[in-house]
Amino acid sequence: MAGERFVQSASASGDIEDLARLFANMAIAAGALAMETLANANIESRLKGDTSPVTEADERIEAYLLRELEAALPGVPFLAEESVARGKTLDAADAFLLIDPIDGTREFLARSSDFTINVALAEKNAPRVGAVYAPAQGRIWFAGAQGYEAQAVPGGSLPPMQDWRPLRARQRPPEGLVALISKSHLDEATKTFLSRQRIARSAPVGSSIKFCLLANGEADVYPRFGPTMEWDTAAGDAVLRAAGGVTLDPDGAPLRYGKKADDYRNGPFIAWADAAALEAAATLP
Repeated sequence: MAGERFVQSASASGDIEDLARLFANMAIAAGALAMETLANANIESRLKGDTSPVTEADERIEAYLLRELEAALPGVPFLAEESVARGKTLDAADAFLLIDPIDGTREFLARSSDFTINVALAEKNAPRVGAVYAPAQGRIWFAGAQGYEAQAVPGGSLPPMQDWRPLRARQRPPEGLVALISKSHLDEATKTFLSRQRIARSAPVGSSIKFCLLANGEADVYPRFGPTMEWDTAAGDAVLRAAGGVTLDPDGAPLRYGKKADDYRNGPFIAWADAAALEAAATLP
């Protein structure tokens, strides 16, 4: 189909920057839907089968993104959080889209600014393109072969290229690491991991923003031992990898995508800003 041919052509030619800009503009436009819901006096939510919350914003944003993606990339298979919750499955595919309409729904319900809209493309078990938008912060991170950060108003679009900031993860600082930990999922395994590192400071941050802060040089490591789904990590992981970082699984290999046998669930992982520093640090406890 046309969309599949476009994805294959973009990947083969190395020109995946068009896809990155496409995803970024879609996420920014969808940000207006998130802010509309956030402006309500009460944000209604319900629990899904896995006990995670879902709001009207999750469903409206996913429906919008799926319409836009189908129009732009017809026929490309997708994995989207709320569609999966309703029973949609994805057959194994060499390339597929991943959509997380609101990553950090608990933060969204708490009216924290730490929630994001995520759109990604995985190909050959790796995240190839990603866009992460934090509408309450007006920050967009996006990456194909290279990664960028920019300011963007919810419902608007990407600013001119001269206003994009190239992303580059930083080297391991001699004074110790800045570690990012989950606001909602801090566990004993994370505490054990941090106790084995030289940590200068730990900061709780919600959603896939953690990957992006590693990518733009604000932090050094993000350990995650509780379960996540591939749509939770793909866009942020794509941004981090484009900036020179890496996300490692329990075997010390880059986190893989397309894990159909595991229902697209991730195991433990650690995201690092400075891949070259891994020789000096343990990976997983």
